[in-house]
Amino acid sequence: MSFTRISPVALLAAILLLAACGRVQEKSLPDLSDQTIQIVATTGMVGDIVSVVGGDRVSVTTLMGAGVDPHTYKASEGDVEKIGNADIIFYSGLHLEAKLAEVFEKMGESIFTVPVAERIPVDQRIVVGTGVGAYDPHVWFDVELWSIAVESVRDTLIEIDPTHADGYNERADAYQIELTALDSYVAEQAASVPEEQRVLITAHDAFNYFARAYNFQVLGIQGVNTATEAGAGDIQNLADFIVEHQIPAIFVESSVSPRTIEALQEAVRSRGFDVRVGGSLFSDAMGDAGTFEGTYIGMVTHNIDTIVGALAA
Repeated sequence: MSFTRISPVALLAAILLLAACGRVQEKSLPDLSDQTIQIVATTGMVGDIVSVVGGDRVSVTTLMGAGVDPHTYKASEGDVEKIGNADIIFYSGLHLEAKLAEVFEKMGESIFTVPVAERIPVDQRIVVGTGVGAYDPHVWFDVELWSIAVESVRDTLIEIDPTHADGYNERADAYQIELTALDSYVAEQAASVPEEQRVLITAHDAFNYFARAYNFQVLGIQGVNTATEAGAGDIQNLADFIVEHQIPAIFVESSVSPRTIEALQEAVRSRGFDVRVGGSLFSDAMGDAGTFEGTYIGMVTHNIDTIVGALAA
């Protein structure tokens, strides 16, 4: 069974209409067992899961490539066309994709959308701010927690393509074994840093799940959402903390401008202490496609190796 794709113009009109009228009720998923499934994923982390679990049954288009910040991302005309041609959309959720996620939530009548991180139990999410349902969306930095997103992708693909369920189960199980090994590696590497040196300072507050899972203290100049500007007071307070605790290194992020980290480094220097940039971390986007860092496992491995190399030196 298949369903009719809508044109980009009609899709855009539907988005505007739905935004005014509120969310529509989603239909049940179609059966796509007789065709290659056309999938749009928002971030590289989500697209990586879909590609691994889907195998040759899926064709995956990822909207946000290396260096793209999903917090401030706006869909282009070309993206609207890609969305309109998709059989199903997988996105992270928990408000990571900001306005784009609101569009997805309102498109259920025309396009099937799945927020993979929202499978994670509420009591395992980190609450941020005071709003109802305000959770930190950066769940992929707790590898064990992110494995729940794999289950979400697997179950959805089996539902729309039940004929090939065995393949999805096999690939998901194999990937889960790799993630278990990755989680152990990150934990072992993190434990090699003396406890008093496990302080991670980055451009924005993307590593709270990492901190909870692997026993680090993390501090970001900006908040969880990079759309929020950092104030001069934030930089000055953090500079005082770095000097007081003799923090050896701070980190830039591949998807965030280094401007605030450079300002922080200068503020520390003005206090007579030199803090170096320990390297660039992948936070909201993976590395370039086709590289090891362009996979979720490569992204996480790069991060922990960079963090340990700078803080344990």
